[in-house]
Amino acid sequence: MSFLDGLLGKGGMPGGADALGGVQDLIESQGGVQGLTQKLGAGGLGDMAASWIGKGGNMPISAEQIENVLGSGPIGDFAKRLGVSPQQAAGVIAMALPMVIDKLTPDGDAANAKSGVDAGDLLGGLLGGGGGGLGGLLGGLLKK
Repeated sequence: MSFLDGLLGKGGMPGGADALGGVQDLIESQGGVQGLTQKLGAGGLGDMAASWIGKGGNMPISAEQIENVLGSGPIGDFAKRLGVSPQQAAGVIAMALPMVIDKLTPDGDAANAKSGVDAGDLLGGLLGGGGGGLGGLLGGLLKK
């Protein structure tokens, strides 16, 4: 296990780089960023998805909302990939999806999304992540 996998698993995203690849595969299986955001919009979560693509902060999504929009098939496949329960998988997806889509759409355009994000890009989001993630944790510890 690399240092980056360990860091993503402990301080950021459970499953580390495997989860990152799985989330990107999940996005592709849903028609890419544009297809997934359309599906989220049809499920009443369009404003949430738009926040991940836009330049402002990312609105959070819950595991339950992920389950309602994606259904058991894609979540079950992701769970098998990580070796976790479907409920845990939905939680990992809920944590990672806003960050990954944000990184895939740096210009705020879902139709012209990047083809992938690497662990370094995601780590940058976790470290600088607007009060959340590892950056928020470290910042809180340093203030004490």
